[in-house]
Amino acid sequence: MYSIGEGGLGSSHPTMSAGGVGREEPSIREEWMQKIGDIRMPRAAMNKLVMNYLITEGFKDAAERFQEEAGISAGQDLGMLDNRINIRDSIQAGKIEEAISLVNQLHPQLLDNDRYLLFHLQQQHLIELIREQKIEEALQYAAEHLAERGEEDSTVLQELERTLALLAFDDPASCPFADLLAPAHRQQVASKLNAAILMAEHADSTQSKLAVSLKMLLWAQDELDKKRVRYPHMQLSTGQIEEPK
Repeated sequence: MYSIGEGGLGSSHPTMSAGGVGREEPSIREEWMQKIGDIRMPRAAMNKLVMNYLITEGFKDAAERFQEEAGISAGQDLGMLDNRINIRDSIQAGKIEEAISLVNQLHPQLLDNDRYLLFHLQQQHLIELIREQKIEEALQYAAEHLAERGEEDSTVLQELERTLALLAFDDPASCPFADLLAPAHRQQVASKLNAAILMAEHADSTQSKLAVSLKMLLWAQDELDKKRVRYPHMQLSTGQIEEPK
């Protein structure tokens, strides 16, 4: 067994069989996995977790199929997801001004009340102009819509400078700030806007329960790492559980 003693957490000792032959105990990872295997989560609870994720993130088609196949109620009219889906799709397609127009129609005060969110949308539009190599239009847009915000907020100024730095490279995709051009950056902006819309619509949460659970897992692992506790570490990128180091 594993115990905290003079040897510390995670020390193991061979046990003696009846014949006196040493038998090595299972590793911490194996013991951990065995305990996880003994946990039984009701299928209904798992289904609710999945449905909550699909609705919160705006995956309407998947939610409709899952509702039919799993026999679980979505708990709301899935047609209500259409506006959020259209806005998300516009951002992921690089049509930022179209997304802003849709948001203003749906929640006229949202972007007026959240100027930082508006900046992120305008910054993304600037990125799209640079991506399309519309240099003069990009500079004009930055001067008319973003320069003043940069003077008022140092964080905004820093982000604006990073974006405009893309113009200094013949191939922006190979510059130090190429992350701004990645699809993941569009997704990040779309997620922030999705959360803001959910809040405006008085949703129970702006994040799915699955996302909250993963953040709690990361926080718990970080706290254990700070205390130098040896435990089987989960790599979220692969889902694998590793032996303590």
